[in-house]
Amino acid sequence: MNAEMNGGGVVGKKVVVVRNGGDEKIDYVYKVVVIGDTAVGKTQVLSRFTRNEFCFDSKSTIGVEFQTRTLTIHSKIIKAQIWDTAGQERYRAVTSAYYRGALGAMVVYDITKRQSFDHVARWVEELRAHADNSIVIALIGNKADLEEKRAVPSEDAVEFAENQGLYFFETSALTGDNVEAAFFKLLEEIFSVVSKKTLDHDAAKSDADCLMLKGLKIDIDGGPELEISEMKKLSSCSC
Repeated sequence: MNAEMNGGGVVGKKVVVVRNGGDEKIDYVYKVVVIGDTAVGKTQVLSRFTRNEFCFDSKSTIGVEFQTRTLTIHSKIIKAQIWDTAGQERYRAVTSAYYRGALGAMVVYDITKRQSFDHVARWVEELRAHADNSIVIALIGNKADLEEKRAVPSEDAVEFAENQGLYFFETSALTGDNVEAAFFKLLEEIFSVVSKKTLDHDAAKSDADCLMLKGLKIDIDGGPELEISEMKKLSSCSC
C-alpha cells in the first residue's frame, strides 16, 4: 500500500498488469490527486471519468481513496491512478502525504458555492508546498449544470487560473459535460512534461558519455619508435 501511495507517479517504467489471463503492457503510470473543499463533487467527477457513473447517494470521502483508468495517449498506454482526497479540515494532515509522487492535480470547487472557490488559493498553495514543482494543475469548476444557482462567475476563475498558470474547465459530473476533456487535457500535459524530462535526461547522459570518451583518448604517436628503442636496450643487456 505504501508503495502505491508514494510511487504512483512512475516515470518511464514499463509495467505489466495481468488481466483476464493475459498481459496488458502499461507504458506509464501517472499519479493524479483530486483536491478541494468537501461536497464540491470530487468523487463524482472521478467516478464519471473512471466508470462513467454518477451516484445520487454519494457520501463524503473518508481519508483517501483512489481509482484507475487505462487509456492511450500518443500511442502510449497510460494508467491514470487518481487519488480522491477528503476535503474536511481534520484530514488535511493525512492527505498532504499523498501529494508525493503526484504528476498532476485537479483542484475542484463548486460553482454554486463562492466559499469553495475562495479556498482554491489555499489548496493550490498547499499542493505546491508538498508536490514536485513540475506538477500539472487543472482548476475545475464543478456542477456547471446548476447555472441558475451560479455564485462564481467564469471570469473570476479564468483570471485566477491565468495568474497561477493553471488549466481551467467547468464540468458537470451529473451530465458528464467536459469531464473527459478536463482529464484528457491534464494527462496529455503530464505526458508532455514526462517526455521532455526523458529527452533532457537522455541528452545529458549522451553529453556525459561523450565527455568520458574524450577523457580516454590515448596518443600513440611515436609508438613504433618507442618499441624499437626498448628492444635495443634489451639486446645490449650483459646479464
